[in-house]
Amino acid sequence: MTSGEIRELAQRCGFELAGVAAAEPVAELSLYRNWVEAGFAGEMSYLTDHRADVRSDPRRLLASARSIVCVGKLYNTPQPYSTRMEDAELGWISRYAWGEDYHQVMRRGLARLDALLRESTGPGYESKICVDTAPLLERSYARLAGLGWIGRNTCLIHQGSGSWFFLGALLVSIAIVPDRPPPDRCGTCRRCIDACPTAAIVPFGGGYTLDSRLCISYFTIEQRGAVPDERRPGNGGHIFGCDICQDVCPWNRRAPVTEEPSFQARDFAPPLAKLAALTEQEFRALYAGTPVSRARYSGFLRNVAIAMGNQGLPQFREPLEKLAASADGVVAESARWALGQIR
Repeated sequence: MTSGEIRELAQRCGFELAGVAAAEPVAELSLYRNWVEAGFAGEMSYLTDHRADVRSDPRRLLASARSIVCVGKLYNTPQPYSTRMEDAELGWISRYAWGEDYHQVMRRGLARLDALLRESTGPGYESKICVDTAPLLERSYARLAGLGWIGRNTCLIHQGSGSWFFLGALLVSIAIVPDRPPPDRCGTCRRCIDACPTAAIVPFGGGYTLDSRLCISYFTIEQRGAVPDERRPGNGGHIFGCDICQDVCPWNRRAPVTEEPSFQARDFAPPLAKLAALTEQEFRALYAGTPVSRARYSGFLRNVAIAMGNQGLPQFREPLEKLAASADGVVAESARWALGQIR
């Protein structure tokens, strides 16, 4: 089987990008270890614990693996980028979280692809599906598989379609001639670096990397408990994730729009005052089956309170006063801080 045949099968399974890499350690492994040792992972223990060693070789996930089929699924939608939103009453949710949880969508597509490959290869075929949560350096293998290069914002960028892609991988026991990585085409561009409100894209290893400890996505999704006071202003109106470094990327100017119904926006920029009034049951019902649920109710209200404080609108005083009376100490403290920002 050839990588060209793999691409045809992947398209039948709903993936716009596909390619093949060898199932062997990658040169970027040492860079990843240095990134972890530099503390750039913050408190994300799943990147630094025993699973970090598993990332050293994909054959630790599947002993018989000989090839890695890498796929990309487009999630861009027609709604405007965050850099074009000027309504201070609205909160911003990262584009990737507007629809159904991508883990499920990607896994379904990879399961279909896996079944097609099993049917084509016959007995002895072994495989393992990996979608984001597996200890695999997905971006590195996707680059080797020809899906794109790694931009300064650390996103994989495809020359013709930009960076709005979810990545997945299928480890297989069959040997397939691998594809070749494309050249880096960021050139001298610094737009993502200069646009980041918190200066989270930093020099590292002769290039650039993401310092999670400065990233808006980290503070609105991964951070548990209170957000440090000095980091709150940088969050702006973001309540779950951030897209700025992709919004300003020139390669996304003509990014295509997905036809996948699961990724269509439910409520991409909801009113902050409405969100502040959600009960826990309402929050769970509203964001069930979406990535937003990862923030949990307490973390979500904390983010909403900080966003309202950053926007500083007087109409936010009443909802913030209600949040300040919350039994949740983190939410209450965040709301009190936000009230102090309103003139």
